[in-house]
Amino acid sequence: MRRVAKLSAACIASAALALTATACGSTSSDNNSSSASSSGGGDGVKIGLAFDVGGRGDRSFNDSAARGADKAKEEFGGEIKELTAKTSDTEADREQRLNDLAQAGYNPVIGVGYAYAASMTKVAAKYPKTSFGIVDSVVDAKNVNSITFTEEQGSYLAGVAAALKSKSGHIGFIGGVDVPLIKKFEAGYIQGAKDTKPGIKIETQYLSHGSDTSGFASPDKGKAAAKGMLDKGADVIYSAAGSSGNGSIEAVSGVKGAWAIGVDSDQYNIPSLAKYKDSILTSMVKNVDVGVYDFIKSVHDGKPLTGVNSYSLAKNGVSLSTSGGFIDDIQPQLDAAKKKIVDGQIQVKTTP
Repeated sequence: MRRVAKLSAACIASAALALTATACGSTSSDNNSSSASSSGGGDGVKIGLAFDVGGRGDRSFNDSAARGADKAKEEFGGEIKELTAKTSDTEADREQRLNDLAQAGYNPVIGVGYAYAASMTKVAAKYPKTSFGIVDSVVDAKNVNSITFTEEQGSYLAGVAAALKSKSGHIGFIGGVDVPLIKKFEAGYIQGAKDTKPGIKIETQYLSHGSDTSGFASPDKGKAAAKGMLDKGADVIYSAAGSSGNGSIEAVSGVKGAWAIGVDSDQYNIPSLAKYKDSILTSMVKNVDVGVYDFIKSVHDGKPLTGVNSYSLAKNGVSLSTSGGFIDDIQPQLDAAKKKIVDGQIQVKTTP
């Protein structure tokens, strides 16, 4: 049996704090493998971060992980080393990236994204005294902490919000890559929307397929996909596509009465998206920063988390942001839907 650790009270508090944090920088659709390190003092931790494509500055998933590491470094001192994936990565590239961090003495080593699962299985076995963490996947090893989230539950609420706010009865979903993880976002969104308005029309499009991860780092593709949906009459579009979603938000902002739903970070509060914020209805926040911070703290405290640690809707691992006040008028319906999920009256699907 795998052990599932519960969120601490401190972690819940840090989730609220995370929503006020901001991201920085920008990225291209095909980052070269890059690194950055910053030194702290005292007996801190040497944190190794292997980012997914987009890296720090994607204003979404990777930035959320970065906030957790930054918070830990600020509290405990030490050093952060960052390596960023390329869209052309092979399995050997990912394995080498993790190996380089572990070999250099970084502990913990964190793979930010499901793509690191197979490579982490191999590398963790080579370095049994190093604590590894992986976000969005499960690796069955004694020295690995698998940090997972119930994306489908948060996305269900996004679907409820979309259905209630849509004036055309036509909404859209854009996924970065058609992998099981992103299918969870799609499944929850569709179920939430249809439970709210059974006759609603839903457009779905994925930006890349299979091993091609460019769909997570191509704002131009996100913009084109959103424009196509808007042209067909959709007036609320939810994107689970990393930095590609920024393009979707840009497209939506140009259409009066249309709404974008952000993902992973509270995108209303991202400075580089400020000019589009009046079109961001809400964001399905996935508190990756909380999971990353909790793990680093556990290593710092000498009691590394292992097994599967799931951050659910009930534990505020996922939520809808309220920035801008655009969903204030439908908050009672959202609260009712959340209660039904938490109480088990609604079972949210993980596949469309």
